[in-house]
This record gives sequence, structure tokens and C-alpha cells, in this order.
Amino acid sequence: MSLLVVGLSHRSAPVSVLERASLAVDAQTKLLQDTVAAEPATEAAVLATCNRIELYADVDKFHAGVAELSTLLAQHSGVGLEELTPYLYVHYEDRAVHHLFSVACGLDSMVVGEGQILGQIKDSLARAQEMHTAGRLLNDLFQQSLRVGKRAHSETGIDRAGQSLVTFGLEQLAVGRPVEGWAPGKKALVIGAGSMSSLAAATLARAGVAEIVVANRTPDRAERLAEILTAGDDTNVLARAVPMDSVPFELTRADVVVSCTGATGLVLTADAVAAGVGGRIGEQPVVVDSRIGEQPVVVDLDAEAAKAPVRAASAGASQPAASAGTGASQQSASAGTDDNCPLDLASVTSVPPGFSVMGEAAVAGMDAATLEQHAAWATGTTVDRRRTDRSGPEADAELIGALAATVSAVGRIPERRRPEPVAEPPRPEPVLFLLDLAMPRDIDAAAHRLAGVRLVDIESLAEASADAPMAADVDQVRRIVSDEVAAFGAAQRAAHITPTVVALRTMAADVVAGEIARLEGRLPGLDDKHRAEITLTVRRVVDKLLHAPTVRVKQLAAEPGGAGYADALRTLFDLDPETVASVSRAEESTEKNAENRGPG
Repeated sequence: MSLLVVGLSHRSAPVSVLERASLAVDAQTKLLQDTVAAEPATEAAVLATCNRIELYADVDKFHAGVAELSTLLAQHSGVGLEELTPYLYVHYEDRAVHHLFSVACGLDSMVVGEGQILGQIKDSLARAQEMHTAGRLLNDLFQQSLRVGKRAHSETGIDRAGQSLVTFGLEQLAVGRPVEGWAPGKKALVIGAGSMSSLAAATLARAGVAEIVVANRTPDRAERLAEILTAGDDTNVLARAVPMDSVPFELTRADVVVSCTGATGLVLTADAVAAGVGGRIGEQPVVVDSRIGEQPVVVDLDAEAAKAPVRAASAGASQPAASAGTGASQQSASAGTDDNCPLDLASVTSVPPGFSVMGEAAVAGMDAATLEQHAAWATGTTVDRRRTDRSGPEADAELIGALAATVSAVGRIPERRRPEPVAEPPRPEPVLFLLDLAMPRDIDAAAHRLAGVRLVDIESLAEASADAPMAADVDQVRRIVSDEVAAFGAAQRAAHITPTVVALRTMAADVVAGEIARLEGRLPGLDDKHRAEITLTVRRVVDKLLHAPTVRVKQLAAEPGGAGYADALRTLFDLDPETVASVSRAEESTEKNAENRGPG
């Protein structure tokens, strides 16, 4: 049997895919049951967090295992297999062990070094044990990953390489300021009472917020968290619990909102956030388009032209056709705007400074040559006036036909209007800070465009942490992981041969017992003293003969590729496979009784 992990995380998939593929607790339980019911797998465990979904299994066939685990993940996540497959990763044998140990140490976290993952691994193991889907391999693996993670945090400064996701998110809300300097005096609303929400509430309490309101669908859990926060010796925060239907009102009072629930839909819509922040910025908040100020804004002058249609039309119609040079000089002399525009706009008074007139009014009655000049100016190109094949009725008809086709398609004559620089409207300082740590998201992403609101979610945290510097301690943790992977592999390979060695010694003991019984039949007068001495001598001979081979075979089995030594031992001594299997079952039963008491 071999260890296999199939999964996706923030490193392999966009947040939108992770969000849709997230697994609720009930879905995780069903996935475990279906995995061990599948043919290739005998053990299973699911590690599902905000930014990863991984299925671990002990399988007897690699390709069949990958296909089955991938299919099960797709079925239970609700994301189609074809869509999910490009984002999946697969680790096998030692690589799978290395991956989980790295995860446990925080090396694979969004924020390097965060310790929240250890609790999540512990919960995953407890769930697999409760469902009886974790056997010897996964029990050993997850137990050891917890020890490796604790060792990394105790022996190195990996904690300095990054903060927990909660702390990092709060720092992003504070725009780089220390949370301890930003939080004091603020009122916080925490939605959810799970482990992540509790950690956020505790972090805010230690940072000095004045009040924490906890809202949760299960009132008892919210009240319990509020009691813990109030009773904390290291904080002086006022905490209270409210029902979920009080959230809209609490939004109007809160300065900071942290949400992390298991809801499958939005907990806070953009409209709810807008209503909560509206009265605090003097008006109902509007959506601020972040593109304003980055690209020129073209202002439609239909309304302006409509104010004086007769004057504009008559001005354009009565104006004689102008040549390129004349139109350009007149425009420059009159308004000083729309440089090099070939149209004479001197008599048009309804046009705001900086813009050319509506095409319908300006080009009325123009000849084809002037139209061509206007088209060239509008597209930023030039017209080669040396060409003589562009004059005459045919050319005029061609140009006018093209112009008519454009009018019929877009409803107006194309023109180029030079915009006035448009300053980005001032955005008010945030009065409501939102931290969404849920996957799928709790807070509508559109809320980040509301004036007076600052939203940080999993997606923005991923972007912010992508270039975060890694501490030098990370290299030391990587060495720890490599050493622990080698030790775990050796221990597993050695354990694999142990039932064979035990079966061999049991067979030898049976042979000794049989020979002593035969000796007693031949020497019925043998006294107890001599019988005991002979028995001890025979056992010593057998033990000495078996000692070196069994010790050596355990050493060889611990090396990579050493699994074949168990098969060789069974073949050489003609051991009964059922005897070996019964030893394995007995050991697993003993270990399971101890391990099912819960992870340490």
C-alpha cells in the first residue's frame, strides 16, 4: 500500500475556483466514506482549510488511485472534473509525506510560518479517526506531521517569517500600520464563532479595540466566545453576543468587521455594507470606479448639441467647405483647441472648450475631400494629398458611401473628441474596515468599490503576500522537513517488515517447542533441570542464528527500495502469508486503540 495525496490550494488554483470547491463539514465526512469505499483506497483523510482542499489516501494502485480521488473531489466539491483537473496536484509516497510536513510547518501557507494550520491538521486527523477511515499509515503520518510542525516552531524562528492569516489581514486593513496602533478605541463586529473567527476576536482584543460584538447562527457559541473575551486577563474589552439578524444594525456602529463563517452564500452584500456605512460619510456611498483617472474619459456631447440644434445645424450648413489648411488655421485662431482639426468651428458657439462639435452639425454639406481630411484627423492619421486618384465623383461616392455605412452602424458620424483631463474624485477615508477570511467568501467583493469602505479578503491577501520576504529560518525548517521525511520513510519501511520478522520468530519458537516435545518422548526419564537446560540451549542457538539476519533485514528494509526484503524473507523461510497478515492486524488493532483516544 502507498500514500497518495490529490488536492488544490492557493498555489495551484485561483481563489474563484477554491471558493467554489470548498467543502463543508458534512461534505468532508461523505468524501471520507466514499473514498474508503472505493476500490483503490483503504484509508482516507481530508485536509480542508481556507486556501487548500487535499484528500490523503492509502492506495494499492497509483493511476487508479489518482483517477478515483480526483473524481471524488470533483463530485463532492461541485466543480466539474474537467474544470478542476488543471488545478489539481498529485504527490506520491515520500513526496506526499514531504508535502504534508511542509504544510504543517507553515511553508506552504499563504503567510509563511503561520501556526493556524497545526490545529486544522489536528482536526482533520480527529475527523478521520471518528469516521474510522484512518489506519496505521495515516495515523502515523498525521501524528508525525503535528510533531514536525511543533518542532519547526520551537527550534527555529519560522514564526518571524510571517504572521498568522488573521494578523496579516488586520495589518493589510491598517495599511501597514501596526495593528496595536490602529485598533485601539475601535468597535469590532466578528461574524462567526469558529476557530478562525475566535482567533480574530482574540487578536483584536489584545490589540486594544474597545468593543467586540460576536454574531453567529448558533447563539450559544457566540455567547461562549463573548464570555471568554470578557474574562481574558490580558485584555480590557467589552464583548457581547448578538443574533445574526442584528448584523445590519451592528454594521452601522462597527469600525471593523471580521467575517469567517461556513455559509455557502454571501453573508454581507454590497447593499448591506452601503447601508451600514452611508450615514457616516455624509451621504449614501456610491461605487467608485477605480479606472477613473487612469484612462481619458470621453464626454458625450449629444445633450450639448441638443440645446441648440437649429443654430448648430444652420451654422454647419451655411459654412462653406473648408480646405485642410483653412480649417486648421481658423480653429487655431478662434478657439485654440482641437489642433489641426480641418473643420471650421469658429461660428459654432455651443461647444464646450476642448471639444469638437457634433459630427452631424459640423459636416453638413461638406465635400468628400474635406470629409476625408476629417476622418484622417479623427483617427490620428494623415492624408496624402499628392494622390490624384482620390478625386472625382467615384471617390466622392466611395467616401460618402463609407460614411453612410458608419452612420447606419453606430448611429452617428465618427469623430474624435479630445477630453479635458478628469481628476479622480476624492475618495473619503475608510470608516468601515472589512476582513473576509471565509472560503467561499462571506462579503460581496463589490463592497471594495464603495466609498468609505476598505475590504481585504483571501484574494487580496494572496496578492499582498506573494512577494512577502521570507525569513532565513525557512531554510532551517526545510532541512528539518527533509530529515523528518527520511526518518518517517525509514520507520515505515522498517515497520512494513516487522510482521514478517515476528512471524519468522514465531515459526522458530514453534519449531523449538516441537523438538523439545519430541525429545521428551525419546527420553521420558529426563528430569526437569536437564529439560530446562536443553530447552534454553536450543532457544539460544535459534535466537543467535536469527539475530543477525533479522537485524540486517530491518536495516535494509529501512532504505529506499527495501520493501522487497520482506517478500524475500517470506519466500526463503516459506512463511505462511496469513500468519504474517494476522500479526499485522494484531499490531494495527493495538495501535488504533491507543491512537483513537485523539491526536496529541
